[in-house]
Amino acid sequence: MEDNVTTANAEYPTGIVRVVIVGTCIIASLLAIIDSTVVNVSLRHIAGSIGASTTDVAWVITAFAISNVIIIPLSGMLSELFGTKNYFTASILIFTIASFMCGNSTELWELVLWRFIQGLGGGALMTQSQTILAASYPPQKLGVASVIYGIGIAAGPALGPTLGGFITDNYSWHWVFYINVPLGLLAATTSWLTIPNEKNQNLKKNIDWWGIFFLAIGIGSLQYVLEEGNSKNWFDSHIILLFSIIAAIGLLVFLYIELTAKMPAVNVKLMKHRNLALGVLFNFIIGAILYIAVYTFPLMAQINLGWTATMSGMALMPGALMSTAGLIFSQKAIDRGVDPKILITSGFICTFIFGTWMSFQSESSSFSGLFIPLLFRGLGIGLFMLPVIMMSIQGLSGPDLGQGAGLGNMAKQLGGAVGLALIGTYISNAQALYQSQLSANLNIYSNNTVETTRNASHLLQNSGMNSETANNVCGGLFGVSVMKNSELLSYLSSFRMLAVISLISLFFMFFLKKRTTVSKAEKGDRTQE
Repeated sequence: MEDNVTTANAEYPTGIVRVVIVGTCIIASLLAIIDSTVVNVSLRHIAGSIGASTTDVAWVITAFAISNVIIIPLSGMLSELFGTKNYFTASILIFTIASFMCGNSTELWELVLWRFIQGLGGGALMTQSQTILAASYPPQKLGVASVIYGIGIAAGPALGPTLGGFITDNYSWHWVFYINVPLGLLAATTSWLTIPNEKNQNLKKNIDWWGIFFLAIGIGSLQYVLEEGNSKNWFDSHIILLFSIIAAIGLLVFLYIELTAKMPAVNVKLMKHRNLALGVLFNFIIGAILYIAVYTFPLMAQINLGWTATMSGMALMPGALMSTAGLIFSQKAIDRGVDPKILITSGFICTFIFGTWMSFQSESSSFSGLFIPLLFRGLGIGLFMLPVIMMSIQGLSGPDLGQGAGLGNMAKQLGGAVGLALIGTYISNAQALYQSQLSANLNIYSNNTVETTRNASHLLQNSGMNSETANNVCGGLFGVSVMKNSELLSYLSSFRMLAVISLISLFFMFFLKKRTTVSKAEKGDRTQE
C-alpha cells in the first residue's frame, strides 16, 4: 500500500538529526509521564490555594487521567491523519499551553479544564515518542530505541513525586506546571525541524467517528470508575454503578465497530499477533507494578516515617538509576542471544524480593535501610521492561507500528489505574481490619493495657492533671497509636500484595514461546508477522 512505510528500503535518520530526534522524544515522554504523578504530592497545597476541598481537588488528577487514556489508543490514527510531525508538534504545544494555563488557574473548574486539555496533548507524547524512536532505527537496533524509551517510562514515575515534592516544599505549586513550558517549547521546536511528516491521505475519507465516540465513552467511563471508585465505596454508589454500565456497553460496541470497520480508529485486529497480545498483557502488569509502589511508598514514608515529600521522592531516585542500568544490561543481553523470558522472569523475581523486603519494615526504618530493597525494585523494572516494550512493536511497520505502540501504552495506563484502584481499596480494608484487631487488645482484661494506662495516668496526674482528664488523655493516645500502627500495617500488607502479583505474573512466562528480538539472520530487513 502506498501509504504504508516500506521497510526493505527504509531510510533512517543519522548523525545529529537522530540525536535531536532522540532528545526530543525523551523530553516529550518524560513530560507526559512525570505530569501523571507530579501533582499528587501538591494536592493539599493546591486545595488550600484555590479554596477547594481535598475531595474536590482530586479531580485535578482524574481529569488528566481520563483524557490521557482516551487519546493514547487514538494517537496512531491521528498521526496518520494529520502527519507525524504535525500531530506530535501540535500535541507538545497543546500540552505546553495547557501547563501554563494550569499554573495560572485561580478556580478549581479552570484547573480541572486545563488538566483535561493537558491530558489530551500528553496522551500522544508517550505513544508517538515510542513510534518515532522505533522508526528512527533499523530493526537490528530496535533494542536501542526501546532502551531510550524505557528510560523515560522507568524514571518518570520516580521523578514525578521527587520534582513535585521539591518544588512544593521550596517554591509554590504553580511551578509544578510552569516548569513544563520551556521544555515543551524546546521539544516542539526540535520536533518541527527534524521529524518527518508521514501521513495517510486516504484516511480523511474514512474516519472512524463512531469508533472514536464509543472509545471515548467506554474508556473514559472506565477510567472514572477506577479513579473514583474507592472514594465512593465502589458499587454502593449509584454513580459508580452507572458509569460501570456505560463503560461496559461503550467498550463492547467499540470492539464490534473496530472489528468490522474498513479503517478502524484502533486496529484491535493486530492483537492476533501473539507477541503484541502478550506485550499488551505484560504492559498492563508493568503499569500496575510501577504505580502500586510509587503510590504506597511515599504514603508510608511521609505518614509513618515522618519524611518530607522531597525525601520520599529522593529515595526512589537510586532505583530509577538502577532501572536505567537494567535496561542497558537487558539490551546487551538480548543482542547476545539471551532468552527474553529469562530477563522478564528475573525482573519479576526482583520485584518479588522488593515487595517481600518492604513488608518487614517498621516505624524505625531509615533512608539507608530502604536503599537496597528500592534498588531491587529499580533493577526489576529495568529487566522486564525492555523485552515487553519490544514485544509490543516487533514485526510492525508503518501505521501498524503506531497502533501497536498505542495499544501497549493504553494497557500500561489502564494497568496503573487498575493497580491504584485495587491497592487503594486493599489498604482501606486492611487498615480497618488492623484497627479492629489492635483495638480489641485494648481492654480492661489486658494486663499490659491496664498497667500502661495506670503508669501513664499517674505520670500525668503528677504533672497536675486530675484523674479523669489523665485517663481520657491516655485513651486518646492509645487511639492515635492504634490508628498510626494500623496505617503502617496496611501499607506493609500492600507490599506483600505487590510481591504476590509479581509471583503470579511468572505464570504467564509459559505462554512466551518466540524470541522478542530480531535474529542475526534477519538483520537489515524488518520482519512482518
